[in-house]
Amino acid sequence: MKNQLAESSGAIIPKQMDSMIYRMDKNRKKADNFVDGIREHLRLGPKLSETVKGKLSLGARILQLGGVKRVFRQIFCAKEGEKLLKASQCYLSTTAGPIAGLLFISTHRVAFCSDRSINFSCPNGELVRIHYKVSIPLRKIKRANQGKNMKKPSQKFMEIVTMDNFDFWFMGFLNYQKAFSYVRQAISQAPNPVQK
Repeated sequence: MKNQLAESSGAIIPKQMDSMIYRMDKNRKKADNFVDGIREHLRLGPKLSETVKGKLSLGARILQLGGVKRVFRQIFCAKEGEKLLKASQCYLSTTAGPIAGLLFISTHRVAFCSDRSINFSCPNGELVRIHYKVSIPLRKIKRANQGKNMKKPSQKFMEIVTMDNFDFWFMGFLNYQKAFSYVRQAISQAPNPVQK
């Protein structure tokens, strides 16, 4: 009778209170991780204005082509039966510095395309603007490793090592753990996987 009165009067019983506190704490942790991801993503860019221009350019391109899947298909000429599993904003580490772009994880490859076009010099001296692209077939991936800056654990990175021992470093993810789990899943489900 006493419990019925407490429930009908709108009072929260201890079990429900614990559940509500648990959910609030879980949501707070998710929000903190997301904010850390945004902070890390912006920190890697050359300037805030350049990062924003790149994101606006990428957003316009995605809208123009009709979605991320279509962008992936157009940029990387996706094969019949190839499905995009996940696309994540991140940076690719290069000798010239980090390059902002999208990491595409599909059933056949892990690929990256820069947000903005980059100037390259041709052998004849002409300057050409192209998007920086990387495409790694899943069957050529030896392993994917997680890493973090020991002094700043929120700065996480992903290393993808190919069969010929070439490595690609990706960082500044908005949701690092989700992107890494999709890469691991794609590698493990690839035809003739090297790593499980």
